[in-house]
Parts: sequence; C-alpha cells; structure tokens
Amino acid sequence: MPELSQDAERGRAPLPFGVAEVTGPSMVPTLHHGDRLLVHYGARVRRGDVIVLRHPFQQDLLVVKRAAERRDGGWWVLGDNAYAGGDSTDYGVVPDELVLGRVRFRYRPRTPERRSPLAVVGWALSSARPVLSARSASRRLRAR
Repeated sequence: MPELSQDAERGRAPLPFGVAEVTGPSMVPTLHHGDRLLVHYGARVRRGDVIVLRHPFQQDLLVVKRAAERRDGGWWVLGDNAYAGGDSTDYGVVPDELVLGRVRFRYRPRTPERRSPLAVVGWALSSARPVLSARSASRRLRAR
C-alpha cells in the first residue's frame, strides 16, 4: 500500500521542489516501483495531475495518486492501476491540507547491469520524462 519511501517525507518543504521514490504498483503504467519523482510542493493541483499527499488515515504515510475530480471537501484521487487499490474508493475524498504537491518529472535510476554503451544510451533516452496531466487519456478516470 505505501507509495513513497519514508525518505520522501518532506511536509511543507522550505524549498519548492523535492525528490521522492515510488514504492508499490498503484500508479502502473505511469509510474513504476523504483521511479524517482521531482515533486513541486505547494503547486496548484488540477484535474488529472499526479500528486503527492498524506494518507487520510495514516498521515505519516505519503502516497502518490492522480487527482481525478474536485469534490466538496477536497480531491477524489485514483491510482492508474485499477487492481492495486489504496485510493479514494477506499478512504473517500482527500482534504486539501493533506495534498502536498504535484509531480512534475519522473526518472528511472540506472541499474548496475546496464554497462554497455548501447544499454546506457537506451536508458538515457527512456529514463527521464515529464509527468503530464491525463485529463482524457485514462478510461478509469472517466468510468467513475
């Protein structure tokens, strides 16, 4: 169920950006276990954004989800993996004060077995990319 490593615990950060590490499968295929995220703390959240928030029942646990819909009292959040759970279908609307920031960028760390020049080039071309809002791409967001 945890989505971000405990090293990512930042609260209201003195700097507007921080790095977090993904653990767990709830955001597959957008994010994978081991991905590193550049988080913009305090950024304005819009529908479809990937966000970092405190779990409503375990506030020492940080999770990453997609802001699916603005509702009374906060955000309805969903994981991109419908089979993983651990989103608003389990705990309801997330209050605004628990939303910490918006994910801007994702990169995958290089694994030690990728040593050949071709493997390094392949990793470099595919490891880093911005995390964009998916306002219409996700069937799961439209289905609820």
